[in-house]
Amino acid sequence: MLLEVNDLHVAYGAIRALQGISFHLEEGEIVTLIGANGAGKSTTLRTISGLLRPFQGDILLNGQSIIRTPAERIVPMGISQVPEGRQIFSRLTVRENLEMGAYTRKDKGEIARTMERVFTSFPRLKERLNQLGGTLSGGEQQMLAMGRGMMSRPSLLLLDEPSMGLAPILVEEIFEIIKEINQQGTTILLVEQNAAMALSVANRGYVLETGRIVLEGSAQEVLENPQVRTAYLGE
Repeated sequence: MLLEVNDLHVAYGAIRALQGISFHLEEGEIVTLIGANGAGKSTTLRTISGLLRPFQGDILLNGQSIIRTPAERIVPMGISQVPEGRQIFSRLTVRENLEMGAYTRKDKGEIARTMERVFTSFPRLKERLNQLGGTLSGGEQQMLAMGRGMMSRPSLLLLDEPSMGLAPILVEEIFEIIKEINQQGTTILLVEQNAAMALSVANRGYVLETGRIVLEGSAQEVLENPQVRTAYLGE
């Protein structure tokens, strides 16, 4: 088991954001968390990344608890998060943004090879290597954020709303790249409001509602669930 989340409770003051959620990821999977705004999806990722502390529950990475591990030590352990809204460094070049993703690494030769792998997935970034991040299009910024996340060579990549604000044709391109990254050996936990696209690439899915998991199963089972089709697919 690569990642286990057990009975996780997280609060913002008096607001209970997560109320005892449990799920897991096997190595090599794409698992998606779907749900409406405020369901607790981003909170889940931020807690796995060490940015939030739960008041109850545990998170195991390869069987080791990381619940009290500082956020700056989570990345070298193999977890990288691509945040909602991209959050690239707009005044740095594409190259500098990517180099920031490798800040925990010292192996310069391997860093260069990782950057070439990023360019294989995102050839547009290579064309814009010396361009400032803030001058890229929305789709290119999303590619840059994902490329930056890959630069630490994570075993687990956390993707938070990668399709947000993108044109439909770019959404399809981003999800094709997500599949490619997974096929290259990276396990992916995908948070996404576009339930149809998320479930089309995932192995398994969980539905979050107001901090609780209300449905889980194979991606196909979740996709065919009548409540999911009504609530998230507009049927």
